[in-house]
Amino acid sequence: MTLIKKIKDKKVNFEFNKEYIKVVTDKIASNDALFITNSFKEMHPADAADIIEHLGETDRENLIKLNNFKIDPEVFIELNESVQTEIIKYLSSDAIVRILKNLESDDAIAILENVEEKDKNSILGALPPKDRFALLEGLSYPEDSAARIMQREFTAIPSNWSVGQTIDYLRENKDLPEQFLEIYIVDENFKPIGTVPSSKVLRNPRESKMLSIMEDSRFLVPVDMDQEEVGNLFENYNLNSACVVDKNNKLVGMITSDDILTVLKEEAEEDVLRLAGVGDEEITDGVFTKTKRRFNWLLLNLFTAFLATYCISLFGATIKQMVVLAFLMPIVASMGGNAGMQTLAVTVRTLATNDLTKNNFNQNIFKEFNIGILNGIIFAIISALIVQLWFQDNILSLIISISMIMTMVVAGLFGILVPVTLNKMNIDPAIASSVFVTTITDVIGFVSFLGVGAYFL
Repeated sequence: MTLIKKIKDKKVNFEFNKEYIKVVTDKIASNDALFITNSFKEMHPADAADIIEHLGETDRENLIKLNNFKIDPEVFIELNESVQTEIIKYLSSDAIVRILKNLESDDAIAILENVEEKDKNSILGALPPKDRFALLEGLSYPEDSAARIMQREFTAIPSNWSVGQTIDYLRENKDLPEQFLEIYIVDENFKPIGTVPSSKVLRNPRESKMLSIMEDSRFLVPVDMDQEEVGNLFENYNLNSACVVDKNNKLVGMITSDDILTVLKEEAEEDVLRLAGVGDEEITDGVFTKTKRRFNWLLLNLFTAFLATYCISLFGATIKQMVVLAFLMPIVASMGGNAGMQTLAVTVRTLATNDLTKNNFNQNIFKEFNIGILNGIIFAIISALIVQLWFQDNILSLIISISMIMTMVVAGLFGILVPVTLNKMNIDPAIASSVFVTTITDVIGFVSFLGVGAYFL
């Protein structure tokens, strides 16, 4: 069995990739571009991209600079964005132009975004006028808009055509996309009025009018619609594709489900990273870049930690009176913090998917209040039993029970109120919510526990 055959049989197998990376590294060192090119051709583009991503930075540079090695555009578009940016530095303008010419417009725009400004003009100038105009138009729209992810290659026909005319047009026109699921029906002003699945065209008589078999276009995506909203539209209505229209409602492009799958994945990853306070960090980022991105939130956390410490200092006399309170404080604060983060994660996601609305907001607040009480009672009982067995002190068990309930209720409420408030202030709740929720639950946990303790002691 040849090594290339092994590659085909063992796709997406990381253990195998580790084995093959060593082979590729040796071939790079020996300038064997032919072997690498042939091997990559035998793989799926995503697997070849995975191999390149797992090479060391120096090996990646040497690979791209190998004589007679030309990276496949389909492989390049599968690369992680940070690796794309790195590789672009090693490519000539002619190589970048070759890649752009062989990709759909949405993929080409995504690559061009990572090219340095000083090189963009020369690259655009080397492209055919039609491609250059499409890319310039796409780049003129906001980064996260529908126009950035739409394809400008689509199939549209006049509303008065028959099925026979449509089939002949599809067979004879060489400028159509290689693959498409739906055909758009447009009026005399090029405004979309309906869609017809390509399979439906093949199953109807040639004399049938396209108007008679089309489905009305209910979902028209404006070019400036946020890509996350487009994702929600696809998810809510199970769309395979949707047409994109300009401010005059003229058809300018289409978005397909595979584009949206990428968007939803990126948005989910972004939310998770932002909740952790690391922003748009990539695995390939350097030490100083990662340190810089994490610094601001860690600094803010430091100040909020001092705020919590100050609250503790207000009850110094109470702690002196019963030192054991200092041992138990972290338990209450930790439980409150975890409960708050659970609610926060759910709330941020419901805001992102537009599931949390004015109509169900009060209901969700009441639900979180009840969850806080129920969890508070459960963990108050558990905590009280442990404290009673440990310290044999009824008052101490009562103190931790009351403070546990109070903290869990407050944590649940602020876990939903903080992100909603930030969202209304046009601040991304995924970025800032965790710091505020953590601070509030810590402060409330310490104050409630020590405050109740001060009352009973």
